[in-house]
Amino acid sequence: MEKKKVAVPLVCHGHSRPVVDLYYSPVTPDGFFLISASKDSSPMLRNGETGDWIGTFEGHKGAVWSCCLDTNALHAASGSADFTAKLWDALTGDELHSFDHKHIVRACAFSEDTHHLLTGGFEKILRIFDLNRSDAPPREVDNSPGSIRTVAWLHSDQTILSSCADIGGVRLWDVRSGKIVQTLETKSPVTSAEVSQDGRYITTADGSTVNFWDANHFGLVKSYNMPCNVESASLEPKLGNKFIAGGEDMWVHVFDIHTGEEIGCNKGHHGPVHCVRFAPGGESYASGSEDGTIRIWQSGPAGHEENDSHPGNGPTGKVRVSADEVSRKVESFHISKEGKTAEKDKETDA
Repeated sequence: MEKKKVAVPLVCHGHSRPVVDLYYSPVTPDGFFLISASKDSSPMLRNGETGDWIGTFEGHKGAVWSCCLDTNALHAASGSADFTAKLWDALTGDELHSFDHKHIVRACAFSEDTHHLLTGGFEKILRIFDLNRSDAPPREVDNSPGSIRTVAWLHSDQTILSSCADIGGVRLWDVRSGKIVQTLETKSPVTSAEVSQDGRYITTADGSTVNFWDANHFGLVKSYNMPCNVESASLEPKLGNKFIAGGEDMWVHVFDIHTGEEIGCNKGHHGPVHCVRFAPGGESYASGSEDGTIRIWQSGPAGHEENDSHPGNGPTGKVRVSADEVSRKVESFHISKEGKTAEKDKETDA
């Protein structure tokens, strides 16, 4: 049999407990960034391209279940089992505000215009905080049918998406009226919901199913059964030609969006994969695991022959490039001030 090359990820250490959420910022003038939430109570910010550690947000007293960055990557937010959501300065790491809740905060999301923070959790209440008046009481939408697991904004902040930890389906709420306008029916509780970068699709994971929904007409576009229960899925943001999924089998699977065929399988984590997300340019994707590590994988036909004739996505696809191109890329690299670099994983797990 022909021996396949093994994908070698960047391995980001630092968390001492499971990594349960990952979020990439859009591309900013300073590059793009990756924030991670962990049960160790300390969200971490990294360079999204290299995985280099930038800083740790310190202040939570319980597991952090959710994290996000605003559009400009100037602010971060996190939701925690300590019954708070916190707003952070992403440049200094300072805590700017702590929003008290009456139970565990499981999900948080910045509005696209960066002026509002949406939270949800065990209280079954969606809260919208005005970040320009952080001491003002939040707007509350309190008729969620179950404990809230995921939240997101769409339609230029006119619609809110939420899923529940104990009930199937994704609910879409009209922000102005606070009413449910549509429910996307699923077999099992939705553990991951992602709005595509162009706002056209919603990617959900529930049980062993990954679904793709039209974000404007709410119809089901594609539905694929996975080889195991998956906790998270993410759609490639630029070409939209593939998606990734991770779950209980500890592997990060890559699938063709049109056929559902598995085109790659990345092995290396030593515990279930809780979250997977594509970088904003589609050139790489990250996975967070029960094993406490984040792994950043390069896009391209990972797990298959990596010198295929067709190019990978973006500049890091496995393509034969000229010496000039290589030297140009090397010259553009810079070393982060912290000097902490993500390690290359030397293991090649069978």
